[in-house]
Order: sequence, then structure tokens, then C-alpha cells
Amino acid sequence: MVDWKKPPRLFIPGPIKVDEDVLAQLALPTLGHRGKEYAQLHGETVEMLKEMFFTSQNVFLSTSSASGLWEAAIRNCVKEDETVLAACCGAFSDKWADVIESCGRKVERLKVDWGKPTTAELLDEKLANGNYAAITIVYSETSTGLMNPVYEISKMMKEKYPDVLVLVDAVSAMVGLPVHFDELGWDIALASVQKAFGIPPGLAIALVSDRALEKSKSVANRGYYFDFQLWAKAAAKNQTLVTPNIPHIMALNYQCRKLVKEGMENVWKRHKTMADFVRNWAKENFGLFCEEKYATNTLTTIKNTKGINVAETIKAVQEKHNTIFGNGYGKLKEEAFRIAHMGDITLEDVTELTGWIAEEIS
Repeated sequence: MVDWKKPPRLFIPGPIKVDEDVLAQLALPTLGHRGKEYAQLHGETVEMLKEMFFTSQNVFLSTSSASGLWEAAIRNCVKEDETVLAACCGAFSDKWADVIESCGRKVERLKVDWGKPTTAELLDEKLANGNYAAITIVYSETSTGLMNPVYEISKMMKEKYPDVLVLVDAVSAMVGLPVHFDELGWDIALASVQKAFGIPPGLAIALVSDRALEKSKSVANRGYYFDFQLWAKAAAKNQTLVTPNIPHIMALNYQCRKLVKEGMENVWKRHKTMADFVRNWAKENFGLFCEEKYATNTLTTIKNTKGINVAETIKAVQEKHNTIFGNGYGKLKEEAFRIAHMGDITLEDVTELTGWIAEEIS
């Protein structure tokens, strides 16, 4: 049984550890979700998210995981006779491509090896020889620790394929990495709060462009729960379509206040400082799974060059220090391990954790 008086500290790539002041927000008295108090909470939170991600367009809150927003993006932005080009470079970009098919849409996969980036040049070559309504891409691939060059990709898309919708999974990117939504010209950016927002799982955020919202009007069979048209009507009243996870929105409001006060440039710098430390430690002791220039600043996937027993090392660190880091994901299990450095995790935290790992492998 877990000792809830002393829960384990999580340095897995999500959910990550949550500080006590954030947990306290989840215990506040609840609100009626159709009342003026909730509308004020919702409106304030959305306005801060717009400021944080540099958008004047639509921000929706969804009581789901970000995986639900994968489906929402496809059901709202792609017609049944249209094709999506899915950039696949890891487990989660691969899974989103599967979701496209499960939604009854056509998909073509642009695959690269795990740990390799999807570049603007690769996408350009594929787009030039096909007819696609949208592309899907993962900003920060949580399985491999890779950061795709989305700013270069976005520049290319705006210049050469302005009519193709750009749908971005920013699950382990949002907050920890820059997102200038309007400047980038994206149509969807989605994330869930258990990663760099530093909140327990149970809420997701969608940034949605005006043209994506307009496109959804012409798309049949959008369903109900994730229908952007119904979401927009509710959002106009600072509400959600269905009963929202109000405690999580209280925690989100609290975290947004802190992030806005800190300033996003400082937030990104803080994440990079932690990432640089962990990457340097990894290079000295093991190796990086992906090329360093493409390594994300929110987690590091470390190549197990020493052939340690990753599962046993994780177990030992947990038993001795009540702290958990991550094994490799899927086919990378035991071939790599992952350390999160995002949200309210600090440089002191990751310094301590890497020291404990070093003790176990020495």
C-alpha cells in the first residue's frame, strides 16, 4: 500500500510530482459550474492561458486526458474523405496516427526512426507529392525525449502550404517550451496538465485557431463530447459544454498566476537550466538517446550504454529515497531510462536524483 502521508516523488515523464500548495487548491470548496463564480474562474484562467501562449484565439478546457483531444482535433478538423499526414517519430506520434484511423479518417504516415526528428525538409517533400487536409506532429515526443523543430516546420508550412491545417501535440512541451500559437500559425495545440503545468492528471487544454473552428462547421459526425461548435458556444459564456473538473481548474488558475508572474521567458529558461544539467550528467555517465540539438527541455531520455538493470535501479532509488524515475517506454524498456525536469521540479531536485542514481550504479 502507498503511504499517503509520504507519497513517492515522481520524476517519471508524467504525472510529475505536485507541490503541496497546488494540491491544496484541489481541496477548496467546489462551485456550481453554471454559476457566476465559476464563470469568473473560467474566464480568468482562459485569459491567462492566452497570455502564456501568445494567442488571441480560442482556448478550451476539457475534462479528459490529452488523448481525448487527439480525437477532438481529428473529428473537428478533418472530413471523412480527407487525408491526414501524420509525422511519426515515437510512441505517441505513432499512436495519434492510429487514432486518426479509428476516427474513420484516412492517414499517411511519415515515419522516421525513434530518436530522429521530423524536419521541415522531410515534410515539404511529402506534402509536395500529396493532397492533405492536415498534418499531425508531436512537439516534444515523451517516449524518446525528442523535440521536433516545430518553429522551422511552421515557417515552411505558412510559406508553402498555408491551406493545410497544423495539429500539434504539445503534451510534454506546453509551459516548458515556447509556444507562440498565433505567430506559429498552428490550428490546434493540445496538452494535459500532469506534465509541465505541475498538476495531477484529469484536465486537458486545447488552443484552437479561428480557422479550425470555422472548418469544424463543415465536418460531419463530430460527436458530442468533443464538438468544437458546442464548446465555442459554452466558452462564450465562460463555461464548458459538460460538467468540468472544477478542482483542477482551480489548480490550473493558481499555477497560471504563478507562471504569468514569473514570465514565460523565465519559465523556459528555468526548464532549459534543468535540462542542460541532466543532459550533461547523462553524457558523462551514459549517453543521450537522441541528438542533443533535438533534445527536449522537459525530460531527458538517457541511453543505457552501461547495460544497467534499469528496473532494479528504479526500485532501489524508490525504496531508499521514495523517489521514482522512468524506465524506457515501450520497445525502449531497459534500453533507456527517462528523467522528467518540468513543472515545479527544481534544479536541486534533479541534482539530488542523479546523485542517487549514480550511487546505485557505481
